[in-house]
Amino acid sequence: MAIKTLKISPLGRVEGDLDVRVDIEDGHVVNAWTHAEMFRGFEVILRGKDAKAGLIVTPRACGICGASHLTCAAWALDTAWQTEVPRNAILARNLGQLVETIQSQPRAFYGIYATDLTNKKYEHSPFYEEACRRFTLYKGTSFEQGVTISAKPLEIYALLGGQWPHSSYMVPGGVMSAPKLTDITKAWSILEYFRKNWLEPTWLGCSLERYEEIQTYDDFLAWLDESPAHSNSDLGFYWRMGLDIGLDKYGAGPGKYMSWGYLPHEDKYQWPTIEGRSKATIMKGGIYNSFTDTHSEMDQSFVRESTARAWYDEPLNDIHPFDRTTKPSTNVAKDYEGAYSWSTAVKHQDLGRLEVSPLARQLIAGGRHGEDWQHYDGFILDAFKKLGGASVHLRTLARMHEAVKLYRQAEHCLREFRLQDPWYIEPEAKDGQGWGATEAARGALSHWLKVKDGKIANYQIIAPTTWNVGPRDGEGNRGPIEQAFIGTPVEDSSNPVELGHVARSFDSCLVCTVHAHDAQTGSELARFRTA
Repeated sequence: MAIKTLKISPLGRVEGDLDVRVDIEDGHVVNAWTHAEMFRGFEVILRGKDAKAGLIVTPRACGICGASHLTCAAWALDTAWQTEVPRNAILARNLGQLVETIQSQPRAFYGIYATDLTNKKYEHSPFYEEACRRFTLYKGTSFEQGVTISAKPLEIYALLGGQWPHSSYMVPGGVMSAPKLTDITKAWSILEYFRKNWLEPTWLGCSLERYEEIQTYDDFLAWLDESPAHSNSDLGFYWRMGLDIGLDKYGAGPGKYMSWGYLPHEDKYQWPTIEGRSKATIMKGGIYNSFTDTHSEMDQSFVRESTARAWYDEPLNDIHPFDRTTKPSTNVAKDYEGAYSWSTAVKHQDLGRLEVSPLARQLIAGGRHGEDWQHYDGFILDAFKKLGGASVHLRTLARMHEAVKLYRQAEHCLREFRLQDPWYIEPEAKDGQGWGATEAARGALSHWLKVKDGKIANYQIIAPTTWNVGPRDGEGNRGPIEQAFIGTPVEDSSNPVELGHVARSFDSCLVCTVHAHDAQTGSELARFRTA
């Protein structure tokens, strides 16, 4: 059968200038190219600026995960200046990150992903009518409730940073605000509101304590069958519908996964160093290789970027971010045999392309590597093995599974504040290089910084979407999302909702949009009303 080429522009929904070209043969994708369409150049903007400029500029790289960028910028300066960071400040930084990610859970599920379950392709599913009632854009009962409740955790962020997004309350040496007892009390009440008005009654259909008893995939299935409240919760309903319509059958990706680890421990990272971070995070980082079923440590020194297929006038060979200087090209013609994206191809120097995502975090959480005190959770890894690997369905479950544990960590931060202890210790500015990393909602984020004569000599950012949406590397290996498209069934090329499922399971962050079209013919593929 002849190969049909489909070009979709854009396919993203959060930030939407993600363009995709796929080749379809016998109703399945046999080749794929993803390309990021916009150059923003924060690395160029920051060059030559004051060493602390990243604290102001980088949170504005994204209006969705600015706290993650601020976290990286602050830790990068802390490691470069060899500062001491007070215990309270680590907790306050972690809490800001946590509530930003918690708000992203319902917003991403209902606003980005679940609305596709109302697509006409699924009208013959026994779950379709109920999916429309719950998940229809703007009108669905769960859509409205989930998107509305997502704003509540950000009220806690505002107590710490004065505003959300684009706050700069995290600084080298600590944080700029010291919450009062009334602020902590308000934060507890906001968390409780989120739990009692969405997380337990709508999403889980049970208490947090009951859900936390789930340790394996079999436990999860037993939980589903235990009570109609569980099976008819939004989580239970989504899982059952996804199996019915085959979301567990495609979207696998590269099979190798990476996380930087999440949430520096308040007592173990007060004198932060680049080398010491991996052994000081509550949620451990590392690499999971599903082909060998092994977990290993991850070090930032293993990261390499290739510009072989990207629009940059730089050496094409793999280069570490500390050694890279961003030089955008003026030739931005799409050449699928050459350069076709503003994103670089990010890889591990030995293991090649790696997926970063909530799925990656949870697969790594199931490993026995790391420190004895670090968080362990084997549920998603067990599901991964019993379901035969990754899929759009499991990737989405992994993201939403985090909601409970992140909620618990937010409680931990509020419980552990010692209000009379320091929140900031003034650092000594100096030249050097630093690295700050975290886990943004959609995966691993890191900043590399070089300071010379008090100015930024080099600043490099590698975001989760850079890892995932990057083009082929110098050896021709596909990026993670490109690989995830391979084998995806496309029943109707004029309604390629399956491709949307794959892209949105990664929650790739580019630029918001309201419609998509076939870039080759100009014919519209889908339209979404905004009012």
